[in-house]
Amino acid sequence: MIAELGHFSLILALGLGVCLAVLPSIGVYRRHEGLMRLAGSLSAGLFVFLLISFSCLAYAFWDDDFSVAYVARNSNSALPLQFKLSAIWGAHEGSFLLWTLIMGGWTFAVSVFSGGLSVDMRARVLAIMGALSIGFMLFILLTSNPFDRILPVFPADGADLNPLLQDFGLIVHPPMLYMGYVGFAVPFAFAIATLTTGRLDAAWARWSRPWTNVAWAFLTVGITLGSWWAYYELGWGGWWFWDAVENASFMPWLIGTALIHSLAATEKRGVFKSWTVLLAIFAFSFSLLGAFLVRSGVLTSVHAFAVDPERGMFILAFLVLVIGGSLTLYAIKVSGIKSEAGFDWTARETMILANNLLLVTAAGAVLLGTLYPLIYEALTDGKKISVGPPYFNAVFVPLMLLLFAIMAVSPASRWKKTPRETLRRQFPALIGSLIVVASLVLAFATEVSVAVILIDTLALWIVANLVRDLWSKVANKVAKLPALFQQTMSYYGMLLGHLGIAVTIAGVCTTVYYTEEKDLRMAAGDVAELAGYEFRLNAMRQIKGPNYVADQGEVEVFQEGRSVVKLYPEKRFYAVSKNVMTEADIDPTLFRDLFVALGEPVGDDAWAVRIHYKPFVRWIWFGGLLIALGGFCTVLDRRYRAVKRSRQAAVTLGVAA
Repeated sequence: MIAELGHFSLILALGLGVCLAVLPSIGVYRRHEGLMRLAGSLSAGLFVFLLISFSCLAYAFWDDDFSVAYVARNSNSALPLQFKLSAIWGAHEGSFLLWTLIMGGWTFAVSVFSGGLSVDMRARVLAIMGALSIGFMLFILLTSNPFDRILPVFPADGADLNPLLQDFGLIVHPPMLYMGYVGFAVPFAFAIATLTTGRLDAAWARWSRPWTNVAWAFLTVGITLGSWWAYYELGWGGWWFWDAVENASFMPWLIGTALIHSLAATEKRGVFKSWTVLLAIFAFSFSLLGAFLVRSGVLTSVHAFAVDPERGMFILAFLVLVIGGSLTLYAIKVSGIKSEAGFDWTARETMILANNLLLVTAAGAVLLGTLYPLIYEALTDGKKISVGPPYFNAVFVPLMLLLFAIMAVSPASRWKKTPRETLRRQFPALIGSLIVVASLVLAFATEVSVAVILIDTLALWIVANLVRDLWSKVANKVAKLPALFQQTMSYYGMLLGHLGIAVTIAGVCTTVYYTEEKDLRMAAGDVAELAGYEFRLNAMRQIKGPNYVADQGEVEVFQEGRSVVKLYPEKRFYAVSKNVMTEADIDPTLFRDLFVALGEPVGDDAWAVRIHYKPFVRWIWFGGLLIALGGFCTVLDRRYRAVKRSRQAAVTLGVAA
């Protein structure tokens, strides 16, 4: 009965979604305040019934109800409890139910935290989000129902969760990623709602900006966690740069990054109005495109859900409807959108515009590299072609180098016009950064790389100019320390975000160019040397886990004759699914990782062993978390705290009070 309750709750949620899309819209059309005010209650009901539906599926996993087909395919009675619960989103049907629940959560959050909006603007936004929820719920009910039963005969223990997913990464990565994906529906809804009023001004940017920053920050966390998960779980020490499905989340992140900067310019100066609306449409559209790529079966990746292509056609149709409809509305309304504010080529507006163009061009290049093999295969009757890192690096990296140079100068820029002397003062730090980086490379690197010197110089230049800009704000203050903590949260968010980019740049560059690795044949007692460390395989033993058995190695690492750490890599065998998994072991520090993974046995009690020395690899994820923290910080800015609705707010939003 629990599964049927979950199914029924989902149907009720669909009904409420239809009411949310229709009734407030009628209220707006007829100026009926009662119908418009229903949007809040309907949003709450939609979220509650989606939560009940999701909870019923969670109970089915917890209770080992293998009469539910989705549970039987993705769980097992011996599976640890934490993985039983995370298995809810371990495959297509449950993960899309999570997606829909998060959509309901965002809708409810907008209804609760938008008290400063006029009644009809709030109704417009929530009605659009309700319409989007209808599409998601129809997709689940018509093509991907997670509550289907297999009766009267069903398995006693289930087929087990994919061993690759039996990890902490599954618990945290998909929810964070979906919070970002779906969160872009909020600025999309604000943009479409404002277009329907026929009048677009800076106020919509002010309301959209905190929601956009939060969604973007969640997406940043999700991508960072996914990279970290791939690094330690897949056993080969990589972090999945340019994997096709990783690109599916990276593209909306690039567009979202352009959007948050463009929203700042629209809010502050009233410029880029039509462009900002277009970015809001594209950010959510790329999120839907990512869902299509992952769930349609058109891409092959460890990240993709292998599902029926018919489901992909549903998402594709929904994608065409959403993008086509929103762009049609945009085309009709854009002629009435004008930005009259002027600015000099030295102004912050110019730098934001350059930032936007580079990010959108980069997203386009990634999109082309991701979809070109599919287009080629379709046009050549099944012939296959691959587009790999050489293409992406050749196109993407130069664009990013230009972007990083702009980032280094932009904190000191001013709205409308920046004094030339202010800009000139940013460049001595470039020379100093070059000297520092070159000296460090010459002193500590195993070989001199011009690319490392160039890229890390840009990273240090960004940091140096951030410090200079912060100092300029407190240098003339009598109480410098208090002044340091009296800046706006948006400013601190910018500092953290740009600092995180610099840290990630340094981590990626140093890791790529100075990683050392060896693939070896080792038996007990054998010693291998790498990057000044000695790796000795002391012994191999068999161990038993909760639902697997494993061959475990004990690898002791020495430096200058001193034992540094013992690592215990494993080769696990999962009896239910008959899968073998590599579990690497890692000794992490701030400046380097020692990474050891077992391969296959190669006879005579010997094993294939892979060892890595990875300098600064942790900086990649530390930088990602700093970027996300910067996004969250901006929401705490006093300007975005909820204010009481007033007639002036309604007039400003271009809606009759």
